[in-house]
Amino acid sequence: MGFDDQSSKPRKQRLLLHKAPHHRIHRLVAAPLSQELRNLYKTRSLPVRKGDTVLIVRGDFKGISGRVLKVERKKRRIEIEGVTRERADGRVVRLGIHPSKTVITKLNLDDKWRMKILERRATTPKAEGEAEKALEVKV
Repeated sequence: MGFDDQSSKPRKQRLLLHKAPHHRIHRLVAAPLSQELRNLYKTRSLPVRKGDTVLIVRGDFKGISGRVLKVERKKRRIEIEGVTRERADGRVVRLGIHPSKTVITKLNLDDKWRMKILERRATTPKAEGEAEKALEVKV
């Protein structure tokens, strides 16, 4: 998890997740990229942001694709348009989906910091080595 205490005890792991600061929770609210985006940006996953388009790959809403409307860091859930249910009193409420059950299919690149992150990750030696291996396989 990358936190200060390293323990294999489930109780301590849950406590660390519960007490984690926002900048660490942000990294936990991440989803893998689709194969096309993975090849394009040379990175496997990114934290989910409002405005991204995701595809749900597991659970009752499997196959639904939609834009991320809200990211709830404390609950570690994302709200996606089209993922709703009707309550007993008739109100329609959005449901939170865990980001690990989704795949990012389109990135919201309005933020210049996010572009810098993608550029930085694409220039790492590991990414360049993978690109070379991919070229060798194609030849």
